[in-house]
This record gives sequence, C-alpha cells and structure tokens, in this order.
Amino acid sequence: MCAIADKNVGLSVIRENIVRAIRNKDRRIQKTQNLLHEALASLIREKPYDSIVVKEILDRANVGRSTFYMHFRDKDDLLVSGIHDMLRSVHATEVPTSGKKYERLIRFSLPIFEHIDQHRHTGAAKMGTKGRAVLHGHLQQVLAELIADDVKKIFQVRRKTTSHIPSDLLVQYVASTFILVLNWWVESNNPLSSREVNDLFRALILPTLAVTLV
Repeated sequence: MCAIADKNVGLSVIRENIVRAIRNKDRRIQKTQNLLHEALASLIREKPYDSIVVKEILDRANVGRSTFYMHFRDKDDLLVSGIHDMLRSVHATEVPTSGKKYERLIRFSLPIFEHIDQHRHTGAAKMGTKGRAVLHGHLQQVLAELIADDVKKIFQVRRKTTSHIPSDLLVQYVASTFILVLNWWVESNNPLSSREVNDLFRALILPTLAVTLV
C-alpha cells in the first residue's frame, strides 16, 4: 500500500511539474510576442511601414531571428497577430441579451476608433499611404473573420431572415464600410472624436443591419 501511495505521489508531482513547465513556456512565448508587437508598433510610428525590415524589429525587441520565425512568417504575419490581440478582448465581450442582434456585429467599432485616435496624430503621417493601406487591408480581413463568426451564430438561432442579402455579402459590407470610414477619418485628418466618427459609421451601417437582422 505504501508503495502504491508513493507511486501516486510521484505521478502527481510529475504532472504538476509538467503543467508548471507548460505555463512557464506559454508565458515566455507571450512575453516574446508582446516584445515583437511593441517593437513593430513603435517602428510604425517612426517610419513608413513598407520600409520596415524584420532586422529592425528584432533589434528593437532584442529578439533573435530564429525565435521570430518560430512564431511569425514575416512582418505582415506579426502585424495580423497584433490586430488579433487588439480585437480579442473586444470580441470576447458579450452584448447584453436585451440589446439588438446587430450590436454584436459592430461592438468592435468604438474600441478600434479609440485605439486609432490615440496614435493617428503621431504615427499616422509617418506610416505613409502605402503602409496605411497594408494595415487597414489586414484589419479588414480580420474584422471580416470576426463578423462572419457572429453572423453565423445569429443565423443559427434564426434560420429565416427578412432580407435577401447573402450572409457573406453582409459580412463584407460591414467590414468594408468600417474601413471606408476609418480611411476617410485618418486621411482627411478630420477633427471628429472617436465617438463622433463611430456615430457616423453607425449611421451608415445600422439601417441595413436593422432590416437584415431583426
């Protein structure tokens, strides 16, 4: 009996050590990725995105080349990862059950406008038109993926719709309209606040959503 008990204790210790090692590894990975995200973000505020090379990111983050390529294919992949991180907390936020169904689809808009507003007067000019197009293009793709998940959930609950708009077209409409408003706001250097430009986006998008997702 003692031998069995000792064996069980030993297995328990091994399992705890394995779990601890996995958690430590996850923390190291997250720390490395955060350093790379911060390095890219700081460089974007200093120079055009298309002129940034991976070596500059590595030097700024103090991360080795092999470590970088363990996590990301290139700087575009790193950029997309950063966008996903920015949106993860927004996407995890649940809309109150009393809210309109379409509020789930566009809950990302104000947080993104607020995030952009913190940097658009400092880094936007240096990013350049081409770099901004790359950034906003990736942002649109990520948003379309998130919106598509929400549309799928809504349509699973309610099979029939009062509109003949295909769901994939609706997804692209919401994502592209957001990017259209964002581009106009940034490129024109319009003085509207993040909340005001979000109200403008909602004014454009809500009539369609209200009819489609009743």
